[in-house]
Amino acid sequence: MKQTIQKFLTDEELRLIEEKVKEAETSTSGEIVVMAVAESSNYPSAIMAASGAIALVLALAGTLGYGSENLWLFLALFALFFMALNEAVKRFPVLKRPFVNREEIAEEVEEAAIRAFYYHKVHETRDRTGILIHISLYEHSVRVLADTGIDAVVGKQAWQGVVKTITNSIRDERPGEGIASAVEQCGKLLSRHFPRKPDDTNELSDAVILG
Repeated sequence: MKQTIQKFLTDEELRLIEEKVKEAETSTSGEIVVMAVAESSNYPSAIMAASGAIALVLALAGTLGYGSENLWLFLALFALFFMALNEAVKRFPVLKRPFVNREEIAEEVEEAAIRAFYYHKVHETRDRTGILIHISLYEHSVRVLADTGIDAVVGKQAWQGVVKTITNSIRDERPGEGIASAVEQCGKLLSRHFPRKPDDTNELSDAVILG
């Protein structure tokens, strides 16, 4: 999954987004942080379920292939396949997707976004005007989290257009362009409610965080 996140945005796209963040923040006291992660969780229960299900089929096939109903042979094959598949599923997350439900994905993405919000100190700006654009590739999910100073004025519904811009751009395989456009949208929205103050400083990094 590390390779996935490294290939998600080119160096040129990363620079474009960073410049758009800098540009957007020239007209607002808000702070915009963009973060993209390969996945919000490794879904350990799904890894176990996928490994067990595939190992069960292979062990049964292997046992019957020898014309045997030997329980010990089945158990030995199952254990070997399970151990091998456990590593394979970790390397190829697509194998566990059928074992992850939508509710679990929604919960994990939300929790990951909230952890990132606090870990990267988006909540520590002077006027509580930080926002986090959190993009989770495996889950095909985008969350925009705003600090209390913004939420009290803007509200969560205002970010739906930002989310749609990014998800559409990822679907169309132009993520850099879409994220840059979403940052511009955020800047315009923030500037209306939180114009830049004479003593404003850049409190958070403008660079895209890759995790």
